[in-house]
Amino acid sequence: MTNKELVLNMLAELSTKEISESKNPKSFGEHIQNAVDGATIAKNARVELEQKTGKKVVTPLNAKDGIGLVQDTRLSVLEEDEESK
Repeated sequence: MTNKELVLNMLAELSTKEISESKNPKSFGEHIQNAVDGATIAKNARVELEQKTGKKVVTPLNAKDGIGLVQDTRLSVLEEDEESK
């Protein structure tokens, strides 16, 4: 995930929380509608950003790949531990 994707995700969550606090939903269906409304706010922001920049916001990046959590790294740490014994 890129920073842009994370920010839009946070916008969706914050929007949903704020909508829920202002509407005080009573039923599950009302909670669902609040979540849809919050997600729509983030979607509209994403679409507008893509239109104005001409660049896609959503990428195939995976957060664990971005921070270097791959199989080889874990194995090398284990090997270093074994060597130090």
